Amino acid sequence: MELPPDIEVLRPDLPRGGFRSVLFDFDGTLSLLREGWPQVMIPMMVEVLRQTGTSESEAELADAVEEFVMRLNGRQTIYQMIHLADEVRRRGGTPLDPLAYKHRYHDLLMERIRGRLADLEAGRAVAEDWVVPGSHALLEGLRRHGVALYLASGTDLKYVRREADLLGLTPYFGENVYGALDDYKNFSKQMVIERILRDHGLGGHELLGFGDGFVEIEEVKKVGGVAIAVASDEVRRAGVNRWKRDRLVQAGADIVLPEYRRHEWLLRYLFAE
Repeated sequence: MELPPDIEVLRPDLPRGGFRSVLFDFDGTLSLLREGWPQVMIPMMVEVLRQTGTSESEAELADAVEEFVMRLNGRQTIYQMIHLADEVRRRGGTPLDPLAYKHRYHDLLMERIRGRLADLEAGRAVAEDWVVPGSHALLEGLRRHGVALYLASGTDLKYVRREADLLGLTPYFGENVYGALDDYKNFSKQMVIERILRDHGLGGHELLGFGDGFVEIEEVKKVGGVAIAVASDEVRRAGVNRWKRDRLVQAGADIVLPEYRRHEWLLRYLFAE
């Protein structure tokens, strides 16, 4: 099968045709509603660290924060805030509870995206305006292949459910929607994957995962699944984000793609048609 120029198959011998369950990350993988979240989280954290009286420059702090924020991308937001608290301590400060940092971040993020949500609710925007291009068509195609679809996000569950509803994604996943909890030890993508394999009696090779973060790629690979890296350019909505691509290849991705405009080719390839 001829390879489209914008899709990279890094593991030509990957098992094809036997997938029974598919796991999707949410933000950046399906939803673009939270596009720009690093430009909210990183400056907030830099300001917190600056208040410790550290002698580091603004640029040094920004580099340090960006490293751990993006490394933990895909895990629950609370883990980034736990790390922030640790960084405050390392600089001699007294941190707030990580949940307080998480709520502060979410309030700032809501200021950025409130208009997007309102436009969808009022009908001034349509779902296709705020999803990774081709998302609905890909999900429809996967549903036709009879696989069970799961959604798991590091974003709080109540927000994932609301945003999935606004984007017309809920019908594809039904009750199989998972997100972060304040009791954060009761949720992880690893736990969701283990549940999928256990409940359906699957081998790891029967699991397919889509994600734009390090964590979900790594967790799918750990159980022997096939991991598709969505190196989406969330601003231009076309083409590969090279920084994402390189990180996701490092995490062990089997295939890299920019979005789902080539969903028909992708499905034929994955299901060995």
